Amino acid sequence: MSASPVNVAVGILMKSNGDVLLGQRPEGKPYAGYWEFPGGKVEQDESILDALKREFMEELGVQIISAEPWCGVEYIYPHAHVRLHFYISREWIGEPQSLEGQAFAWQGTVAVEPLLPATIPLIEFIDQLR
Repeated sequence: MSASPVNVAVGILMKSNGDVLLGQRPEGKPYAGYWEFPGGKVEQDESILDALKREFMEELGVQIISAEPWCGVEYIYPHAHVRLHFYISREWIGEPQSLEGQAFAWQGTVAVEPLLPATIPLIEFIDQLR
């Protein structure tokens, strides 16, 4: 019997020109050096959106004002079974800062590599949203 998946809130900050923010996983984490959309685990008794807002404050110092649910992806990594809840935010306060020592980059056409496996199929969908 497998454990139920870990819920993860993931945020796509999208500028008016369509650029999106990607972060690089820091050393010491699984898939260190891989690029992904920022986010993190949802704590018990926390809504997905609350988790997203908390993670963005903790990791990037950004206050999300509004975000719309976009899609959900379940993915089984060697180290974890996750359910990723993607939200798109076009309204936030503050410029992203690297509070956990991670690199990040605004991308129009996503050119950073390597991308986290669960992220790859979404990149094509995002191109349709811009």
